[in-house]
Amino acid sequence: METLDKIKSQISENTVLLYMKGSPKLPSCGFSSQASQALMQCGHPFAYVDILQNPDIRAELPKYANWPTFPQLWIAGELVGGCDIIMEMSQQGELKPIVEQAVAATATAESE
Repeated sequence: METLDKIKSQISENTVLLYMKGSPKLPSCGFSSQASQALMQCGHPFAYVDILQNPDIRAELPKYANWPTFPQLWIAGELVGGCDIIMEMSQQGELKPIVEQAVAATATAESE
């Protein structure tokens, strides 16, 4: 599978997806740590891709997303942003409702 197809597939198959360095339990950079902590506080499971283990995705995703840095948060197929945006949304109480809405919409669609 081509890298771009793999990225598109990951984004479409996962309601909440974080491209990060490392894993939520063992992040490899402070920005990825902050982003994954903010997502964990939302109380819903989320998928992640460790870009350090996937150099092809690390190289291609910034071009596809038109977003140069990591982490990158995708919710319901849309790029939300990086660490600064995730943290700002979390602190303002905006992240959890967006995650909950996307998770609920996916659950509804799957049950139909």
